[in-house]
Amino acid sequence: MILTNISSNEMAEASHLPTGQAGQSAMTEDQELIRTAAKVTRDLNAPKPVIYWLDFLASAGLGYGALLGAILSPSSGLAILCGLVAVLALYRAGSFIHELTHVRRNTLPGFHFIWNLLFGVPMLIPSFMYEGIHSIHHRTKKYGTVDDPEYLPLALMKPWTVPLFVVVASLAPVALLFRYAILSPLSAVIPPLRRLVVERYSGLIINPEFRRKPPEGDLKRQWLACEIAASIWAISLLALVAAEIIPLRAFLIFLAVMSGSVVLNQIRTLVAHLWENDGQQMSVTGQYLDSVNVPPPGTLPALWAPVGLRYHALHHLLPGVPYHSLGEAHRRLAAAVPADSPYYRANHSSLWSLVWGLVRGSSERN
Repeated sequence: MILTNISSNEMAEASHLPTGQAGQSAMTEDQELIRTAAKVTRDLNAPKPVIYWLDFLASAGLGYGALLGAILSPSSGLAILCGLVAVLALYRAGSFIHELTHVRRNTLPGFHFIWNLLFGVPMLIPSFMYEGIHSIHHRTKKYGTVDDPEYLPLALMKPWTVPLFVVVASLAPVALLFRYAILSPLSAVIPPLRRLVVERYSGLIINPEFRRKPPEGDLKRQWLACEIAASIWAISLLALVAAEIIPLRAFLIFLAVMSGSVVLNQIRTLVAHLWENDGQQMSVTGQYLDSVNVPPPGTLPALWAPVGLRYHALHHLLPGVPYHSLGEAHRRLAAAVPADSPYYRANHSSLWSLVWGLVRGSSERN
C-alpha cells in the first residue's frame, strides 16, 4: 500500500452515503461461522520455516536476476520481458512484509533481518513501515474507521478516486528516495520535521487522516537501524548515479521495476476489500464480508495476489493462519459450512470483475 492524496473532504462526503452489503452487516456476528473456522483450522496455525525461506529467497533471487537481465540486455524486447519477470518476482518477495507483521520472530529466526537486508532496505520499504501499522487494521474497533491506516471507503467516494489511487502509487519510487535520502537525514537534526516524518511518511498507509505514533521498545531500535541503512543506501544510490558510476539507464530501469511492483500491489489493494464501510465499527463477520477471496480454479490470482493474499477475507477471519496454509483452510471451511453460509459471499471470480464492480458502484452512488 502507498499513501494516497485523496482529500479529507472526499472522506467526509463518503461518510454520509449509504453503505452496501458490508455496511448492512456491520454489527451482525455469525458465531457459527467463526466457531467452525477456528475448529477446522486448529492444526494449521504453525508456520513452516522451510517454505518461508525457500519461497522468499527464490522470489528475491529471480527478481534481482531478472532486473539485472533487463539492465544488461542489448535487446529492448528481452529487456521488457526481464523487467516484467522482475516486477512479478520482486512483488512476491515484497509481499512477505505482510507475513512479517503476523508471524512471531522466534518462530522464524533471522527471517525479519534477512528480508530487510535483501529486500526491505534495497527497495526502500523496510519492515518498520508496516509493522505496528497493519495490526491496527485487524482490530475490530479500528477496522474501517478513521483510525484504520489501511482503509478508505473507495466505493462511496467519487469515481475518479479509483484511478487516482493507482496513479499515485506509480510515483512511489521517487517519493521513497526523497523520504530516505533527504527527509531522513534532515529530520535527524530538525525535531519538528522528524515529527512530521514519523506521523505522515513512515507507514504504508492509504488513509490520509491517519497519524502514526512514535515507536517504542524493540520496534524503535529496529526502526532506527533500518532507517539508517535505507538512508545510506538511498544517498549512495543517488550519488553513484550523479557520478555516472551507475548508468542513468540502469537507474531508470530500477525505478521502473520498483514502480511496477508498487502499482501491482496497489491494484491488488484496490480489490482486497469492497471498501463499503462508512466509518462505523464492524463485527468480525462484517469485516469478512467487506473483504475478498479469489480462490481456485482461477490461476492468475497466484500472480497478482501472491503469498496468500488471494484469501484476504479468510485472512481477516483467521489472521493467525500462515499464508501457506490458507488454501487448505479454505478447502476445509468450504466443506464444513452449509451452502447458504455467508462464507461464500466473500468469494469472487477475478480481478477485473472486482475492479469493474468498484468503479460501477462508485459511479452509481455518485
